[in-house]
Amino acid sequence: MRLFPFNFGIIFLITANNLWSQTYTDIPFLQDYSIQYEKQDSSNQLIGINTDRNKNIQVVSSKGLLSPWEKKLKTNFQYRPLLEYKIQGITVHDKQFYYLTNNEVFSFAYGGNFKINHGLQEPVSFSIGKGNTVFLISKNQFAYSEKGTHKIENFQWVGTPLSVLYNSAQNNFLILTQNKLYQFNPKDQSLKEVYSGNGFTSMEIFQNDILIGTSIGIYFISPENWNLNKIMDQIPCTQITSLKNIKGSLWAGSTKGAFKLREDGKFDYYASKRWLLDDHVIDISDGPGKSVLILSQKGLNRISFKLMTLESKAAFFQEIQRKRHIRYGLESAVRLQVAGDLSTATLIDTDNDGLWTSMYLASELFRYAATGSKEAQQNAYEALVAMERLTTISGIPGFPARTYEIDQFQRSNWNKNSNYGVWKKSKNPDWVWKTTTSSDESCGHFFAYALFAEIIEDKEWKNRAINLIKKQMDHIIENNWYLVSWDGKPTRWGRWNPDYVNSFPIQVGDRRLNSTLILSFLQTAYHFTQDEKYKNHALELGKKYGYEENATRSAKTIGYVADQLLSDAWNHSDDEMYFLTAPAFVKYALDQASRKKHLETVRSHWEIERSEKNPLWNFLYSLSGGSPVDLDASIWWLKEFPLDLLDWKVENKNRKDIIKIPANFRKQEYIDVLPPDERPIHLHNRAYQNNGGSGGFREYSPYVYLLPYWAGRYLNHIEKED
Repeated sequence: MRLFPFNFGIIFLITANNLWSQTYTDIPFLQDYSIQYEKQDSSNQLIGINTDRNKNIQVVSSKGLLSPWEKKLKTNFQYRPLLEYKIQGITVHDKQFYYLTNNEVFSFAYGGNFKINHGLQEPVSFSIGKGNTVFLISKNQFAYSEKGTHKIENFQWVGTPLSVLYNSAQNNFLILTQNKLYQFNPKDQSLKEVYSGNGFTSMEIFQNDILIGTSIGIYFISPENWNLNKIMDQIPCTQITSLKNIKGSLWAGSTKGAFKLREDGKFDYYASKRWLLDDHVIDISDGPGKSVLILSQKGLNRISFKLMTLESKAAFFQEIQRKRHIRYGLESAVRLQVAGDLSTATLIDTDNDGLWTSMYLASELFRYAATGSKEAQQNAYEALVAMERLTTISGIPGFPARTYEIDQFQRSNWNKNSNYGVWKKSKNPDWVWKTTTSSDESCGHFFAYALFAEIIEDKEWKNRAINLIKKQMDHIIENNWYLVSWDGKPTRWGRWNPDYVNSFPIQVGDRRLNSTLILSFLQTAYHFTQDEKYKNHALELGKKYGYEENATRSAKTIGYVADQLLSDAWNHSDDEMYFLTAPAFVKYALDQASRKKHLETVRSHWEIERSEKNPLWNFLYSLSGGSPVDLDASIWWLKEFPLDLLDWKVENKNRKDIIKIPANFRKQEYIDVLPPDERPIHLHNRAYQNNGGSGGFREYSPYVYLLPYWAGRYLNHIEKED
């Protein structure tokens, strides 16, 4: 079952550079997510981590071996003898664990036959090479063992010795100190210095180069002549703590998170509590299955990759939406009493419950139209009833409340020192409703009701939505193009009166936006009721008061206007209202010429917004008749959207790998928009927020993903794999 009420005859177009592909087949992709295991003793110093072929994970700490269990790092009891050893280090050779103590190197694999008494004082690091050769270092010595022979030599390292790495390509061992790189050749058992510098921290072999992590970036050294090929310093953080080649991909740990080098030369960045318990990385290791283990100061972080489709990702979010984000049938925000602890989640009211619910309702309508799901239909009915009550609870004909709540229970009091956030008693004394409704709310209501009336076949339900359109439109008309609240005064933002709208210069977005909104509302009311008064009002506002000219003015005219508070920066909440309104603005235009002009204007706005790579804007532009859309960018956004919806604090301001641009009217900080999983999670009206977050005290609502995904499905831009 698939319904297409907005049948504009989408033109499929592919340009020479292949930017435009109108349909994406929903094949599985690797979705990353984090599982975290916190250490239980804050004084326990974590040292290193490894995994063997049996998928066992072991962490070396100052207080013994640890392993992950039920979100915690706990003492490893697997081998009783290990409880008696003080393990200094651990490595994996032939996918088996090898351990270092003050006296021995040993393994319990292959019958437990491997054991060497190394004889070094205060050993630091070791590595296993070809034929079970072993090279070890201590503060002032090194040792080499091969086929029963054992050699110990005193040696004064330049700089504190850090680690040993076996180079299989040349069958030698590399030794790193804070200031030098040495090479030990097993053939003649010679040790020589091959490179020097300062601030060395770690090393790895990657694509035929020897990489050295430093405090200023990553050095790429040629093992042929030991020359410095390059310094990689345009990276998320230059203070490198760990390097690891995992299945041919370079991973780096730093004092500010971990990152993976991609094939395109850019980085996947893992930082903040969305990914890590803390951002100071100690060690990185290949993990069981499709995972990477990142050891940080507070514990173990397992970055796992699982095959998902966009549809299965939507199903994941759908469960969260219904389980934690429905309050009285409304879409609800969630606040946590303890950061990151979802067991302390509380449903809270917001000043935009009507708008957010309309967007959730739209997602269920798109899902129903695309799949015929009875569950989606029932969810849509429930949301409509909840929104219907927003309009009736105020007792003011056609005036929608922002939200409502049972009087005795906690409710928000946004901005107590102004007229915002005023709560009033309803006719039912048990309930209160929130006044000062804005144009955001009206925009959401008209968007959702029109979509409901287009998609839902049941006449009784369809008429309920149409009746809400009529009631709200009549309220605005009867109150001289204002939303008028309990006190007989217009709300601050519910204003479409010509004196207000045309008081703004043409560069101020409110003039263009409010003209577009009210014309769209009137067009919608006329389309569904065929009452001529709505058409006549639209024509009057459009011609006599210049609203048609205002609404069809290119978005490129919007800019900074001195002494105009409303135009000191681009308003991304206006983008949200605009695109929710755009389909009705075009589809319900009063004639073909207007429809064409309206679409051209919507296209001008979309062209400005394209840099955000927002699938909702793209698909609503498509729903308005626009073609082609940035489908690749939309799919990228949907794939990169994180599974973790908690509002963790995220910082990107000190990254060295992203190109900053000068301060500008749109508040865009970087030349490219960051992936959704590398910035604070936010709603669609906060496009370029790259820093901030509550620290895990809020869970964002899944409709942020569900609405664009199901819109894409509804429009056939996303199709299930056969």
